[in-house]
Amino acid sequence: MIIGIDFGITNTDIVAYKENNFEFFSIKSEKLNTNFLEKIFDFINIDINEVEKIAITGGKSSDLCDLYNNVPIIKVNEVKAIGCGAKNLYEIEEASYVAISAGTGTACVACNDNVFSHLGGISVGGGTLLGLSNLITNINSADKLDKIALEGDRKNLDALIGEVVNDIGSLYPDITASNFVKSVDNTSHSNEDVLASISNMIGEVIGTISYLNALLMNVDRVYFVGRVTLLESVKKGIDKRLSLANISGIYKENREFGNALGAIAYANKNN
Repeated sequence: MIIGIDFGITNTDIVAYKENNFEFFSIKSEKLNTNFLEKIFDFINIDINEVEKIAITGGKSSDLCDLYNNVPIIKVNEVKAIGCGAKNLYEIEEASYVAISAGTGTACVACNDNVFSHLGGISVGGGTLLGLSNLITNINSADKLDKIALEGDRKNLDALIGEVVNDIGSLYPDITASNFVKSVDNTSHSNEDVLASISNMIGEVIGTISYLNALLMNVDRVYFVGRVTLLESVKKGIDKRLSLANISGIYKENREFGNALGAIAYANKNN
């Protein structure tokens, strides 16, 4: 059995792999040390004696020791974990592709002939979404804010292209011209509308950085890993931005565990 662990800022995602079967777990992140590893194995209820190796990525994972209860710890660079995770999760056959890890922040990785490169990243992601939501509405649950956001109307806060100009190139009239601008003169808005606008804004930013990197790499699709795209209110904003450049966003079940899957894939191939 191989255990893959992705130590994120907010969540730690764990995958157990044995004989082509996968089990998926997630736990709130804590300070990364041996005590947290012990807590993880208690949580997933897997006997360490059944584990052949542990593949880890993310956070300060490179600071961990090289053995845990005599089981080797394989430390996988996060760029490689993202690239390998997307390749294996989506069964990508193209020689060149772009993977977007949308978690607490957002990272963009390119693959060219099995060589992974970090195209860059942004600090906007799920952490931004939860932080702004909590500051403005006192709601810090991702599932709850997503449900509420889907009931709101962002047009009550955002100005759209069609409202402010007649024509700008190929931009659609319902593309955002300015996020939250309507709150300058009116601060009385429902939580539904506020969360709809925040979620859409986060999605637009992720979608924009995604399509720019896709254009840079001359590909027509991007593969997503990370849990932010599980939120439909954010995903809608991502897809609308991608559509501006005719780029497709590809999403698959269990993508929130993509980096942990990538750590396993890399460890299997290289160790």
